Order: sequence, then structure tokens, then C-alpha cells
Amino acid sequence: MNNITRNLEPLKDRLRNHSLYSKIKDVDDLKTFSNAHVYAVWDFMSLLKFLQVNLTSISIPWFPSKNTSTSKLINEIVAGEETDEDQKGQPVSHFEMYIDSIEEFGLNTTEILSNLNTLNNIETIENDIDKLDIKSYVKDFLKFTFSVIKTGKVHEVASVFTFGREDLIPDLFIPLIEGINSENNDLDKLIYYFKRHIEVDGDKHGPMSMEMLSYLCDNDPTKISESALIAEKALLARISLWDGIENEIKQRKNNYEKA
Repeated sequence: MNNITRNLEPLKDRLRNHSLYSKIKDVDDLKTFSNAHVYAVWDFMSLLKFLQVNLTSISIPWFPSKNTSTSKLINEIVAGEETDEDQKGQPVSHFEMYIDSIEEFGLNTTEILSNLNTLNNIETIENDIDKLDIKSYVKDFLKFTFSVIKTGKVHEVASVFTFGREDLIPDLFIPLIEGINSENNDLDKLIYYFKRHIEVDGDKHGPMSMEMLSYLCDNDPTKISESALIAEKALLARISLWDGIENEIKQRKNNYEKA
């Protein structure tokens, strides 16, 4: 696991230092970002639910799971992501919290929710994604996520979950959003979402995820190699998503200047 982590550092640095962050200057830029990023907030839950199905005890009659530490991690994250509390203390999923936060600053989510409601069949989901009226770079990100899930390899899904969904992203966005919020924009809910994401994840989920992946690989060279390769692909998929959003922001501003 330490070797995988070290080998991924160049890609993680590309994410930490991505030029997208410097392009987000106003609410219109945030709308462009959120209109794409919302799909990554949503598909994260399918990775998590796959792990819950495969690594916790959900059968009837019930029997103990093979690894209680792994079950504890997954159940904790499910509880935090699926039934957290909003600013008013009401139970809500992080996805619903995100939707509420982007609606607050004027992003119409009707088409987003309509798109997601069509993605209800894992067997046809790649074709269903292709039919959506969304940017190709967002489609590619979604299709990567579900292609990993459909392999059925728990260690690969766990690797994407562990290495591909970084806590560093909210840290980077909070100061940008707070700066835009200082201009009297309605972004309090979005700031809360990112801060809550960091708070709920905490420092322990990272080490526990690494422990989970180590358990699943079980010193098997093939599984370790597959986990390393898919982790690299996951980070590249995130970089491509960021590239796509940045290019869309640039294009929108260029069109505005020409007009």
C-alpha cells in the first residue's frame, strides 16, 4: 500500500496544483463547476454501496462479517454520507445536501435530477449515460466509475474508493468559495457542505480505507498490481474531469467577451 501511495503522488500533485482552482472567480464559474461535479458527488455512493453489499453483513439470516474493521469503516461512511445532518440538524444525504447548496446560488437542478433518474439499470448504464445531454468529459467520468463496479472485483472498487476520492479537494475549494461568498452571494450551504464533508470523513477514514484495501489484496501480487493500476486510472479520470470543467469555464468566458 505504501508503494502504491508513493507512486500516485505525482498524479495527486497534479490534482492539488490544478489550474482549475484559479479559474473559479464568480458564481457563474461555480455553476459551471457544480453542474459537472454533481455527477461525481452522486456516483461516489454507488462505489460505497457496492462495498457495503460485498463487505458487510446484509444477508438474511444474518451472519457476522469476515472482517469487522472493514465493516465498521463502510457502515460509518454510509451513515455519514447517506444520513448526515444539514445546517438545521435535519437528516439528509450528502448528495441531497449538495443539490440544496447549488440550488441556493441559482443553479437549476431539474435536468441534473432528471438525468440521474434515468440511470437506474446497472446492466445498461454505459449506454444510458451516452444518451444523456451532458458534456462528454462528464460521461467519461461516470462510465469509468461504473465500468469498475461492473468488473465485480471488490479490491479494484476499494482502490478507486480509497485513492480516487480525495479529501484534499474540499480543502482546496473552501477558500475559493469563501472569497466569492464575501461578495454577498448565497453560498453558505455550499461552504457548509464542503466543511461537513471534511469533518465527517476525518483523519481516520483514510487509514481505515488503506487497511481495508490491504485486507482485500491479502498480499496477492495480482490484486496489488490491479489495485495500483485502477487507482492511477481513477486519478487520471478526476484530472480529466477537472480539465473538462476548466476548458468549459474558459470557453464560456471567451464567448462572453466575443459577444
